[in-house]
Amino acid sequence: MLLLPAAEDAVTSVTTSLSAPAKVTFEPAGRWFEALRLRRRHKHSLSHHSLQSSSSEESDDEEIEEEDNTALLQGLDPKEWKQQDHYAVLGLSKLRYKATENQIKKAYKSMVLKHHPDKRKARGLKVGDGEDDYFTCITRAYEILGNKTKRRSFDSVDPQFDNDVPPADDESKKNFFLVFGPVFERNSRWSNRRNAPSLGKDSTSIEDVNKFYSFWYDFDSWREYSYLDEEEKEKGENREERRWIEKQNKAARQRLKKEETARIRQLVDNAYACDPRVIRYREEEKEKKEAQKRAKKEAARQKAQEEERIKQEALEEERKKKEKEEEEAKAQAAIIKKEKEAQKRLIKKERKTLRTVAKDMNYFADTEDEKVTNMADVERLADQLSLLQLQTLNESMAGDEGSKAKEVFSEAVQELNKQIEEEKQRHLEALQKQTGGDNSQGTKKTWSEAEIQCMIKAVNLFPAGTKERWEVIANFIHQHVPSSNKNAKDVLHRAKELQKNDVFLKQNADKRAFENFEKNVKSANVQAKPKEGVVSERFESVGEQQVREQGTNPAPWSPEEQKLLEQALKSFPASTPDRWDKICECISTRSKKDCMKRYKELVEMVKAKKAAQDAVSKKK
Repeated sequence: MLLLPAAEDAVTSVTTSLSAPAKVTFEPAGRWFEALRLRRRHKHSLSHHSLQSSSSEESDDEEIEEEDNTALLQGLDPKEWKQQDHYAVLGLSKLRYKATENQIKKAYKSMVLKHHPDKRKARGLKVGDGEDDYFTCITRAYEILGNKTKRRSFDSVDPQFDNDVPPADDESKKNFFLVFGPVFERNSRWSNRRNAPSLGKDSTSIEDVNKFYSFWYDFDSWREYSYLDEEEKEKGENREERRWIEKQNKAARQRLKKEETARIRQLVDNAYACDPRVIRYREEEKEKKEAQKRAKKEAARQKAQEEERIKQEALEEERKKKEKEEEEAKAQAAIIKKEKEAQKRLIKKERKTLRTVAKDMNYFADTEDEKVTNMADVERLADQLSLLQLQTLNESMAGDEGSKAKEVFSEAVQELNKQIEEEKQRHLEALQKQTGGDNSQGTKKTWSEAEIQCMIKAVNLFPAGTKERWEVIANFIHQHVPSSNKNAKDVLHRAKELQKNDVFLKQNADKRAFENFEKNVKSANVQAKPKEGVVSERFESVGEQQVREQGTNPAPWSPEEQKLLEQALKSFPASTPDRWDKICECISTRSKKDCMKRYKELVEMVKAKKAAQDAVSKKK
């Protein structure tokens, strides 16, 4: 029995029916054994393998439509082989990049049989010399198309490929699918990813449209431009020249690749701008956003109205509440005002009673000086005593005789003075408690009246901002009070205490000023009265009277007088004759002697200030 190559089983055992009882075994060998191995590995049957083999043979045996390209071949220049269309040379101008390897081989064999120099010589045709013959172009075409890498390079720069990009105009929008569909279809051949999505149609969903544009916006192209290299790397004479050629070729490829990327991007941008589906989707989205915006505005308006209504209600309620509180406050204020007015009237009445009683009793005084003092005490009592105290005092003095009323008055004055002193003492104790933790030896040292007066004078003489102010003030005190042992720290603490006790200092200053005023009034009253019938030409002030009568004015210089003196000193320099007489005429309340004395005091103050500052600088 004979084993055929197309047998179904891998191993067939046949037992002959002849007289010999032995079994004969046949095994496949050669290419039939390889076919058996492949069927077992892929789990295919013999029938499946037979169908597959027949289909591949049919596809490979497809006939190629012959093209008469003799005229084209005869017009080629073998030296310019890079400029030729290799598909047209092999007669594959219609199939081009779709041609299979077998078709390329068959086309090349057909060209060899037809255009080989030996074949042409046998037919009596003209043949070129060596490489100058056009058969070299056929050989070059097969070298390019027969190699996958070189064929890919040539396909990238296929001269028959249309690189045009449709513009984004009204015509493209009107015939979008007819204009852009073929363009995307022919450009999809460059994609590294298989199954490039199609442009679709007008009814395609927006999700598929977005996938399409996402694919093309991230388009991965295998197109490269090594075929257009101007110089071949292998032609370089040495390594440096070959590197330079490679560098130039690489730069040219990158530039062309960049232009290709920009072309694809421009194609996708134009299509996206003209796509009616995208335009429709944008309008729908815009309308949806506008609707949402309008709904949001309406909701915000209603919310604002509701908030405004609640706010107005709250304001109205608050207004009513406030009006009610104001009415109650007005009523209460009216009651309090009436009580205050009644109390004021009572206090005014009691004060008037006190003044009347004191006046009727000649202010409980026997001399004019005592009278003036008691007048001031009466005013103090009237101002500082409460209503109840005034009523009690008036009742006590109303039914008593003169001597007893005087005693009651004196007791009231002493009691008032005692209260004032106690208030001062409490205030000082409170200040000492506040500054007790921070006080240093400066607060424990006793200060004489001369030291305090000198310090006050120095503080005014050396204002804030003076360099090393407190050291300068301490030196000033040492110069004018030699027995003083106060340093800058002591001076600073004493100045702070005086500043805190400014209220009591002011009261003492007012008291002293009032005493000086009383003295001036007394001295003015003592003066002789003018004769009857004689009218004075001019009323003189107290200072002018003192200047006229005594030749000097002991009162301290006021800021206005100081300013007039400084202006006069500037107006009449030392070279002016009768300088002090002219200066005295500018200040009516001061004599010539006063002006000269004040000028000397100012000079001494400036010298003292300068000396104090020099002393501090020398110590340092």
